[in-house]
Formats: sequence, structure tokens, C-alpha cells
Amino acid sequence: MRSDQVKQGIERMPNRALLHAGGVTPEQMGKPFIGVCSSFTDLVPGHIGMRSLERKIEWGVCAGGGVPFLFSVPGICDGIAMGHSGMHFSLPSRELIADIIESIVQAHQLDGIVLLTNCDKITPGMLMAACRLDVPAIAVTAGPMLSGHHGGRRLSLVRDTFEAVGLCKAGKLTEAEAAELELEACPGEGSCQGLYTANTMACLTEAMGMSLPGTATALAGSAKKQRIAERAGERVVELVRQGVTTRRIVTRESLENAIRMDMALGGSTNTTLHIPAVAYAAEVDVTLDDFDRLSRDTPQLTSLRPGGELMMENVEWAGGIPAVAKNLAPLLHTDCINVAGLTLAEVIAAAPAGDPDVIHTIDAPIAKEGGIAVLKGSLAPEGAVVKQGAVSPAMMQFTGVARVFENEDAAMAYLLEDKVVAKDVLIVRNEGPKGGPGMRESLALTAAVAGCGLGDKIAIVTDGRFSGGTRNLSIGHVSPEAAEGGPIALVHDGDPIKVDLPARTIDLLVDADELEERRGLWKPPAPKFTRGWLARYQRFVTSAARGAVLVE
Repeated sequence: MRSDQVKQGIERMPNRALLHAGGVTPEQMGKPFIGVCSSFTDLVPGHIGMRSLERKIEWGVCAGGGVPFLFSVPGICDGIAMGHSGMHFSLPSRELIADIIESIVQAHQLDGIVLLTNCDKITPGMLMAACRLDVPAIAVTAGPMLSGHHGGRRLSLVRDTFEAVGLCKAGKLTEAEAAELELEACPGEGSCQGLYTANTMACLTEAMGMSLPGTATALAGSAKKQRIAERAGERVVELVRQGVTTRRIVTRESLENAIRMDMALGGSTNTTLHIPAVAYAAEVDVTLDDFDRLSRDTPQLTSLRPGGELMMENVEWAGGIPAVAKNLAPLLHTDCINVAGLTLAEVIAAAPAGDPDVIHTIDAPIAKEGGIAVLKGSLAPEGAVVKQGAVSPAMMQFTGVARVFENEDAAMAYLLEDKVVAKDVLIVRNEGPKGGPGMRESLALTAAVAGCGLGDKIAIVTDGRFSGGTRNLSIGHVSPEAAEGGPIALVHDGDPIKVDLPARTIDLLVDADELEERRGLWKPPAPKFTRGWLARYQRFVTSAARGAVLVE
């Protein structure tokens, strides 16, 4: 066992003495040492229920014959960090989480690890660490939140709070009504109810085989989630004894399964950052081109919020990810194994037939293509990303006029001053991985646009990124970004912009000579941070097209 390096031999007497000080018995020295990495925090609704799950995982580890050791990593709630300077730290926290886990597991030579996670950056950060370390690992996602209820209708965070800002601005919602929604939209623990980034990543983690079947959609606070947590603790000890490490499970084929699942669900565009980052940690080559290739022949089978009306609870009651995989089976690598020791084919064989009102078949899909499209063209030579499953048919091809903003805050102020008109293309730049830095997530702006009734009249184009809750023609991840001198840095007010989703193009309709003249006048923006973590981050982070990973 890896842990023998810290507990075997006379020369490790001091090490053992310290372990004994923590309550480890002499008998336990011969058992696998299992890390239980928790992202519990009182700050994040998706994580407030983790204390009981920690205990269940520990029980499982003990039942399996291992010794559990609990440690923690930070968790940021993107919804709380949204719309102010705190959002600069959200995406970078993914790298910190991976580094912390790598440090703890290596320093103490743990034999295996259970990753207790839930929200946006925490799940991919933990997966990145597991792939780097290549030790036996299982991810337990803490589960989706139930929908809120008010006035006879179901509520979700994005539709009924973020978009309500726009409704209030448009005079369609009173402040008293908004206050009622604010109290009822989020009824308790769990990740936000729709297919936003947290729940998308939970689904993809299960699809790639890193969670036990049924984990992704099992609701927060449920007895089912408790049982899954206990079984994960027991199972990771079995993985240690069998020598099944993370890179046996996270392969190119299993990552393609995850991408296919993403397309079938119509998930968050942030997966185009996180799956390549996980692949990079596993030393597998996955690019934006893979997303586009797989999207073109993967039909969308579900329609959840933000693009549709269903929520994660509907997918859980319809059979969960195994039921979606059953309908998607002809397109999947079914010989891939998961942490339960089953092939995907075996999971599919045991899965129930899903509710056809929630999970469509390949023959009768929501849409013929996947939920995400990758666009390229003169405005984004290396690519840009849009959740096409949440774009109305009328906006699939759009030509408009640029209105340029150097940051999200300026664009939001322009919108709230009622200056936005039909056919505007709001260009929001210097929000990329380097220029942000940290690629701030924009939901306040896109939700306000939807609430104001402008969603099918304008486009938003940015080198930053969007929340998984974003809908309408919101195009992000434009690469190269403005801070690196990409074409988006050269756009002027009034420039025509043409977007064609079926053709996968996004073009700046300005003469090449004119652009060359502008490039000669362009100067890189001054860094927004000159000290601290973000100053280091912006020096080493790669482009969104490469997953915004830190170069080594």
C-alpha cells in the first residue's frame, strides 16, 4: 500500500507515534488509509448538508476495512460571488482545490480517496486531482436542491431571482412580489435546481464512471444519497485492494461518454472548460473540436431549465443518468468501467426505461444536435461556445451591431439605463482567463436581458463565460481573448457581427486592412491585479479554448 511509506518499519516510529496521537490503533496500521475530502461549508447551499454525508462515507470506509481521514477544501458559491469582484476567484479556485488535494494525498501517502463535492468548480477541481494522483477515487456529489414553490408554480434560483431583476426593471414584477420569490426560490440544501454547471458536472462525473450509478440526480438530503455515500466509502477500499486507479476509469472513451451525455442533456457551457481540464490532468487530449464533433451527431434528449421547464428532480424521478444512458446507448462506449466495477453496458442493462416525457429517445429527440455548439470565425479563430439548446429558432442566425464594453459591469449599467435596443450585439471583453482575470461568470447580465424581454432580440458575445443558468444567444469563451490581442480586442461600436449557429460561424464583418490598422494602435490592458494569487494566476493560465488550465 502507498501508506506503508509512512507507517512501516522501525524508521517510521515517529510517523506512527503521530498517527497514534490522532487515535489510530496499532491494528489499523495494517489497513488502507482513505482520505475523505469534503468541501463542506456553511456558505454554500449545495454543501451545507455534507456533515451527515461525511459520517456515512466514514462508516462505509470502516465497514470496508479501511481507516478514514477527513480533510477539507474550500468551496465558493458562484451565485453569491456573482456580479462583483468576488467572481474573479471562482474559476481559479478550481486549480487551488486540485493542488490542495494533491498536496494532502501525496504528503500523507493516502491509499485512496472519496471526494465529497457538489458545486461548479469544486467537482472538476477534485476530478483533476484524482487524475493527477492516479489513486483509487470515488466522487460523491451531494445532490440537487428541490424546486421552490409559490403561488401554485415551481420556482428555481435563476428563473425566479436573477431573471426577476429584469422583470422588476421592466415593471412586470413588484418589489413585494420579488421579496416573496427571494424567500421561496431556494427551499434548502442542494445544488441549484436546473441543469446549471453544478448539476451538469455531477451528471458528467457519473457518466464518465467516477461516481456510483444513481449518484448525480439523487436529491440532496435524501436517504438515497446517504446510502450512496456509505457505499462509496466501502467501495473505495475495494478499489484500493483491486488496484483500480482513476486513470483506469477516466480515459478518452469515458470522457467522450461524458461529452455525449452533456450534449444529450443540454448542459452548461462551462463543461467546455472543465472536461478538457480533467483530460489534461489525466494526460488525455480533449479539445473544443471534440465537443463540436460529438455535438453534431448527439441528439438532445432532455429539456431542463434554463432552456426548458423541467428540473433535476424530474430527471431523478424519470430514472436518472442510467436511464438517459439507456436511450443514448448506441452512441456510447459501453465497455468503459466505472467505480462500481461495472461496465456501462451492465449499468444500462439494469437501468429502468426512463419516463419518455422527461427523457426522449434518439428517434424522437428534443433537437437533432447536442445542446452546445462551438463557433469559429474571424471574431473567434480558436473558438467560442454557445448553449444552442437554449437559443430560440429565430436567433439561430443573427446579424447585429456591436456595442462594446470593457467589462461586464459597464454592460450591465448600459442595460439598466434602457439603452439596449433590438439588433444590438453586446461585446463584453477583458473578462477572459487572463483579462478578467479568472473569467468571471456572467449571469446577472444574461438573466436581466431575459427578464427585460430582450432575449430574442439581441446577442451577447464575450471572452468571459456564462453561468450554466444562461439562455438565449449568449456566446462566451471567445478565443483568443482580448487580453491576448484576439480579434475581440479590435471591435468598435457599430461594427457588424454575424452569427450562424447551423454553420458554426461567428464573424466580425470588418475589412482586413481596417483591422490591421486597429491592431497597430492596440495596447494590452494593464493587469487588474499586481499582487496575490490572481496576479500569479493571470501569468500562467491558458486560454479558454484549452480549458483555462495553469501551464506547468
